[in-house]
Amino acid sequence: MLKGHRTWVFANKPAIIATAAVGGPFEANGRLAEDFDLLHEDLWLGEESYEKAHRVLMEEAAFQAMEKAGLEKENVQFLIAGDLINQMTPTSFAARTLGMPYLGIFGACSTSMEGLALSAFITNYGGADYILTGASSHNTAVEKQFRYPTEYGGQKPPTAQWTVTGAGVAIVSPKGDGPRVTAATIGRVVDMGLADPFNMGGAMAPAAVDTIEAHLRDMQIDASYYDLIVTGDLGRIGRQVSLDLLRQHGIDIDEERYQDCGLLIYRDGQPVLSGASGAACSAVVVYGHLIKRMRRGELKRILAVATGALLSPLSFQQNETIPCIAHAVAIEYGGEA
Repeated sequence: MLKGHRTWVFANKPAIIATAAVGGPFEANGRLAEDFDLLHEDLWLGEESYEKAHRVLMEEAAFQAMEKAGLEKENVQFLIAGDLINQMTPTSFAARTLGMPYLGIFGACSTSMEGLALSAFITNYGGADYILTGASSHNTAVEKQFRYPTEYGGQKPPTAQWTVTGAGVAIVSPKGDGPRVTAATIGRVVDMGLADPFNMGGAMAPAAVDTIEAHLRDMQIDASYYDLIVTGDLGRIGRQVSLDLLRQHGIDIDEERYQDCGLLIYRDGQPVLSGASGAACSAVVVYGHLIKRMRRGELKRILAVATGALLSPLSFQQNETIPCIAHAVAIEYGGEA
């Protein structure tokens, strides 16, 4: 059901019956290490390239989630996922291994919640019994494509962020135990004229605010309805900009209830500058850390707002500014068995 201008409300409240998160060595030293299902000691994962290692991350997360759900890949109707690498080849090649009907999606770092929103919509209306959705990224593969190879040793400004090596996935079903997807607000592209690829948080903050504002307006609720509103990967700079903008727009939001995945995943002292980023950032934090907190009864209602910068190496070379987007998904869990 469409409510307001761009929010879907799911009457049947599809369930997230299983999740999984896989990470790399930097994540193994991070604050949320215990919330990963599998952590790797090096970035190669036994492969001959970082892009091939990236593919493995997605495959491993998918198999971990299916094992938890007691499903074989033949039981899953659709795979809805994506990543940041050219033509989403790591995800597409993982789909080759998984052998599931596949819908590849690109929302940059907003991909995780774009996939969850679409999965909830399809299952809510009887389009599938099980959908596997998720997102992934690999620090070195992404750095090579969007910035410089790490061997180059280029210095970054304090506004830059650290791309997460990992994959986070969820299995969504119209029935079953687990947190429920109750609503989703689809973002629109917002471009405030920023062109610096080392300040993604600042570029994406207005898009996050636009989607949060639209969600609260469409749902006719206050920000206090949620125990936690968490953005994808704004980092320190973007989170502060978004807080300022929310207050300018008359939205009273408790700073403790407004967090960012890019600030949750790593420890103080890890050299991540403004925080974490990457398509896996929101995926591993939501599907690893936050869903576990919901199952423990620590959180009952969260709004996950994954943010994405829709630039490419080509658009940057052509001196384009950075169009950004954010998709929000409401997840609720009453602790029922």
